[in-house]
Amino acid sequence: MLSYINQNGPFTEGIFRKSGNIQSRRALKEKLNSGDKVNLDDESILVVASTLKDFLQNIPGSIFSATLYDKWLDVIDQGNEEEKITATQRLLDQLPRANVVFLRYLFGVLHNIEQHSSSNQMTAYILSVCMTTSILGLLNSGSTAFENFTKKVMRALIFMPCRAESPF
Repeated sequence: MLSYINQNGPFTEGIFRKSGNIQSRRALKEKLNSGDKVNLDDESILVVASTLKDFLQNIPGSIFSATLYDKWLDVIDQGNEEEKITATQRLLDQLPRANVVFLRYLFGVLHNIEQHSSSNQMTAYILSVCMTTSILGLLNSGSTAFENFTKKVMRALIFMPCRAESPF
């Protein structure tokens, strides 16, 4: 899915912002869950992107690990950019290797999409707004975590310069 989105997403206006057809998303999810061979070329890119967001949102404890939630939030309050990168790398070291590998690919895809924002209208800011709840699984947290996190992240995004390179 990431490869397909990486190839087709950068040229799709509103990728990750627009939702694919609900019935098509359910059908794709059922095919994937059953282990059937899926030809993504037969699917709408918006359906594939929405299905990926759904997958991310439903990872138990989130891809970033719910047990590290407060520590991820603390990174935002670190002094300078170098300290934030160091703190992020320390947290990444605490994640399962599979999560880190997946995050590298995911953020590579998001970076590629952002590089084509003049045609797809998906800037780094818009991608962060569209993807944060899915990546962190906050909608399923059942608490005020989503609201608290959103306020803190939005404040950080307003004051944080966008960097081309990633700590991943």
